[in-house]
Amino acid sequence: MKLLCLLFAAGLLVTSAPAAADDAPPAATIPLGVTIGGVAVGGLTPDVARAIDRALSAQPNQPISLGVTVVSGTIADFVGKLARRFDRPAADAKLSLRNLRPRLSKERAGHKLDQRRAVHDINVALANMKREPLRLTMKALKPKVTRRNFGPVIVIRRNSNQLFLYNGMKSWLYFAVATGQSQYPTPLGRFTIIVKWRNPWWYPPSSPWAQGQKPIPPGPDNPLGTRWMGLSAPGVGIHGTPSDTSIGYSVSHGCIRMHIPQAEWLFNHVDIGTTVFIVAA
Repeated sequence: MKLLCLLFAAGLLVTSAPAAADDAPPAATIPLGVTIGGVAVGGLTPDVARAIDRALSAQPNQPISLGVTVVSGTIADFVGKLARRFDRPAADAKLSLRNLRPRLSKERAGHKLDQRRAVHDINVALANMKREPLRLTMKALKPKVTRRNFGPVIVIRRNSNQLFLYNGMKSWLYFAVATGQSQYPTPLGRFTIIVKWRNPWWYPPSSPWAQGQKPIPPGPDNPLGTRWMGLSAPGVGIHGTPSDTSIGYSVSHGCIRMHIPQAEWLFNHVDIGTTVFIVAA
């Protein structure tokens, strides 16, 4: 918890009635042209005029009591301006790719002025005529995404037929894979895993190479193996394959193939929302 030290601004106070209330009714004013001891008091409230009169009749160094009234809404407006000036939102760690490796920016904590408490504390201080600095409470804001909790990141090197798994920025495991052939290349870019299916059905896509083929249920002949991790690239996913000899080559129709046991392991260690970078390296 942080504290904001506040020196009271004169603009918060209106010298008038001897009360401290958020909603004091407006006082009647003295007609213009009225003076007290030669001092013009026209347009002022009676309380201010009485304070002037007491000051004029006081002895040297004699304390003069002055009343204050807090103008409705002024404190809340002032506290709102403080919040806009000093509040700082928390910043999550951001992911990018640098030199074929994931890079995470450093997360940053933030803070937020407790406005309700600040208004209360300022009201109390003004009502008690306190003029010393007032410490206002700042609420700590924690980032939701940090380098420590970011989770898995996948980098696929298409030309090398390699899949690298990272835990945040830390290298985790490497797998040989198969990627798309030249006629149906695996797309390049930044994607996310949007679905995860166990024992998926295979449905022929609307592509010339799949014309006339029928859906294939889960089983040893399913071209998707036993696991499907669909990407945000339409029709493209990471999956197992019964064709182990295809691994290491660019022979698929755009998907990323893995040995079935490795696809099952990867399935258990990534999440929906996991980022997948596919690069040409």
